[in-house]
Amino acid sequence: MSAPTELLAAAASHTSTGEAFQFWVLGTVAVIGALCTILMKKAVHSALCLAGTMIILAVFYLANGAYFLGVVQIVVYTGAIMMLFLFVVMLVGVTAADSLKETIKGQRWWAAACGLGFGVLLIAGIGNASLKSFNGLGQANANGNVEGLATLIFTKYVFAFEITGALLITSAVGAMVLTHRERTERAKTQREMSEERVRGKHLPPLPAPGVYARHNAVDIAGLLPDGTPSELTVNQTLRGRGQIRDVSSEALADLKALEQRSEERLGRDEEAVK
Repeated sequence: MSAPTELLAAAASHTSTGEAFQFWVLGTVAVIGALCTILMKKAVHSALCLAGTMIILAVFYLANGAYFLGVVQIVVYTGAIMMLFLFVVMLVGVTAADSLKETIKGQRWWAAACGLGFGVLLIAGIGNASLKSFNGLGQANANGNVEGLATLIFTKYVFAFEITGALLITSAVGAMVLTHRERTERAKTQREMSEERVRGKHLPPLPAPGVYARHNAVDIAGLLPDGTPSELTVNQTLRGRGQIRDVSSEALADLKALEQRSEERLGRDEEAVK
């Protein structure tokens, strides 16, 4: 065995201290983020954990010389798709009134069986994998990382790539079908909606959240003239989650302090006049 071949074999079977440290530290964080994604109770926290796991995967891609995949992982998946999911979850939210009843009977058992089967296939694939030759990053990226990746996708792994695309399209169509709701009643006309609004208790738009110029957050209820919070100024979704911050006591305390300072100043002015 020649010297270059021995060096390549040694590089394939050994890693440096920095690479090992990076793998075990970031790998542990990625696994914790993946577990938190499915264990967190709030959807926003799950989305943030998933975004962190995706960023760590991008770091792994960059460390292994797959620069195109690393950039795509950050820009497309983490920066665009994942943040879109996060914003939708934050804006729409999940209230306590949402139905958690399963629309398909036995779907949890089917999901568990599919997950178990996928795990068995994954373990079998890893167990049968073997590294007979190691070309190295220099040879793999000889004509550029993008060209090398395109060569593999459209030659050796073209069928796997097409099947993956078909699965993604099928899942997108299935998601639209499952979330589609059939209308069971006649759609209301604009006149009917206007009449219902006039019959309601609040004809003008609801007041904005926040307390004057000090707070403009959506989770802070506006205060009425007597200092009590108004329930009309906050979203019912946030109220159902229990995420409303009450600053009425703070505002009343500030008002009392202001009144006390005003009385003291007026008292000093009266004494000065006397």
